[in-house]
Parts: sequence; structure tokens; C-alpha cells
Amino acid sequence: MPAATAGFSPLDRQLELGDNTWSEGVGREAAFLSAAVPSFDLAQAILKRIGQIEISKPSVWRSAQEAGGRFQALEAVEQERANALPERWEPPSRAEVVDQRMGVSMDGASIYVRQEGWKELKIGVVFDIAVGPTQDKETGEIVDLAHAANNSYVAHLGGPDTLGEKTWAEARRRGWEQAQDTEVLGDGAPWIWNQAALHFGESHQLVDWYHAKEHLVAAARLLKQDGTAAFTRWLKSRETLLYQGHADKIAAELDKSASKGAANAAELITAANYFRTNQHRMNYIEMREEEWPIGSGMVESGAKQFKARFSGAGMRWSRTGAENLLPIRAAILSGRFDEMWADAKKFAPNPVSYTHLTLPTNREV
Repeated sequence: MPAATAGFSPLDRQLELGDNTWSEGVGREAAFLSAAVPSFDLAQAILKRIGQIEISKPSVWRSAQEAGGRFQALEAVEQERANALPERWEPPSRAEVVDQRMGVSMDGASIYVRQEGWKELKIGVVFDIAVGPTQDKETGEIVDLAHAANNSYVAHLGGPDTLGEKTWAEARRRGWEQAQDTEVLGDGAPWIWNQAALHFGESHQLVDWYHAKEHLVAAARLLKQDGTAAFTRWLKSRETLLYQGHADKIAAELDKSASKGAANAAELITAANYFRTNQHRMNYIEMREEEWPIGSGMVESGAKQFKARFSGAGMRWSRTGAENLLPIRAAILSGRFDEMWADAKKFAPNPVSYTHLTLPTNREV
């Protein structure tokens, strides 16, 4: 392994540097920066400028890959522990219940994987529900509204089942079963509700308000000319219906229009089915009054944070490279990096292959 150039002594001690050797501290910070900043090049530059540590880009990359392998092993143990216990959904004793309410949300983002093309990166977030002064986006008033707090994230490059297991493991680690009450927020994608049924079956379910409104706008365009007064009137009145929990009335209206032989009848039926299928997840006024969040900004913000590292201009990932860096990024966004680093040290790193690493002028990793 390449030698590192030692910096000034206080930082040497913090990074656990010995004479002319790499240290665990250097490896830790290299792994952290690799996932925290937009590129391995920038991670290398920060180590050199702030730590006065000369470390090659391949060595920075290898630190992240080895740490990511350990983090994945730790995640697997946490998943196994969470999914092996049989008493899921059994109500805890009254003494175990805490005042805190909790929620989860899931979403997807796209990253480019070499030899595979664009693939969906699925993201889960677990959060506490807090109530405090917030500007209502609809009225502009400052009112007490529910919002997500203390977010923690998981991510998976692949199918929804593994993401569901990861999200459940994180929820259980945080005390989901002792929470006073729980909520699942989603954008209406069927895979989210399938995972909610598997892992969070006793929770309130809600299609987030802003995605529901997007579908309502799309429905309005099927019936009225966009930009006209008739379009605006229809949308405003149906938005009120939707907020009040009457998605079934909107579905019935769309069905009626389709039955009259409209040229876009198939699209109208699809739109009607969306509101009909999710009607029981669209009781917005009730959920707002009971101080639940009705928007999924917490997971959309998380998706943007993952995309900032994995979907930069020109980035093309090997599957292994992305999968090893994902749990480190998730740990950083969750404020758990140091905790997971300490817990993951007991796992042996996966062997690191250099056959797919191209250096250093492109964005391939």
C-alpha cells in the first residue's frame, strides 16, 4: 500500500498516523470523503489539502470499496436480526410504548451502471414525526404542522424486496415497534404498497399529497384544455374534493367521461383506476388534522442526496463499485458513519478487484 506523507502532529494523532504508514484513521477518512463529496478526485484533493496526506486515487477508491464491503456485511446482520424475529406486528406492552410517532417512505432514483444501462436505485427513509411551526405551502400561513425529523436512510441497487427488508431492519433498529403510532408515505407506486403490506402492515398508509396533485393535473388535461379558465376551475374544485378524501368521486367522473366514447378513453380509465385504487390512502384532511405529514419530501430530499453522488455528469458505475459505496453514503446521510465504522470493523473486507477501475481522467468508478 502506498505510503502516506504525515501532516502536522495534532492531525496525525486524530488520523492515527504512524511514521510513513497508512493508518486506519486515513482509511476511515478516505472512505468517508469518497461517499460524502461528488467524486474520488475531490476526496483525494481534500485529504491532500487539509490532511497533507499524499494518497493516490486508486488507494482512495480501495479504501471506500473495502469499507463498503464491511458496511454491507453489517447491514446484512442487521437485516437478518430484524427479519428473523417472529413477533412482528404484535402490540408491545404498555410499558414499552413511547410517545414518539414514526414514519417510513420509499422512492427511486436512476443511476447508470456499466454494461447494464440506467438502473433504479431504491431508497428508504425512516423518520420521527415532529410537530412545529411551519409555513403551509397552500395558504402561506405559519401553522403547527407535522414534519419528518431525525431521518435515516437505506438504499439498494435492485429490486424492491431487498429495499423493503433494509427499511424494516432500520425501522426496527430505531424502535418502530415501540412507537405510539406509525405511517407509510409513498408516491403511489405499487411496489411501495407491496412492501408496506409485507413489513409495515399495521401502519397508516398515505399517497403523498404532491404526487396525488400531479395525477390530478394530468387528469384535468384529459378533460379540459390546459391553461383555460375551465381547466383551472375543474382542477381547483377537484383538488378540494381530493383533499377532503373524495378520490372515489373523481374516479367516477373520469369513468363517466371514458364511457361516452372519448378518444382518450383508455387514459381516462387509467387515471380513474389510480384514484380508485388509492382512495383509502388519500384521506388528507383527516391525516393533517391528526398531525401526520402528508408530503414525502423527506425521501425525495434523500433521493437527491444520493443522486448528487451517483448521478453526476458522465458518471458510469460498476455494479460492485456502486453497491459498496451506497451503504457509506447512507450512513453519512443518517449521521451513523462513525457508529457503523466501529461496528463494521469486525468484518473482513471483500477482496477488491481492480479490473474495472479506469484512472483518473474520467468519471467511471
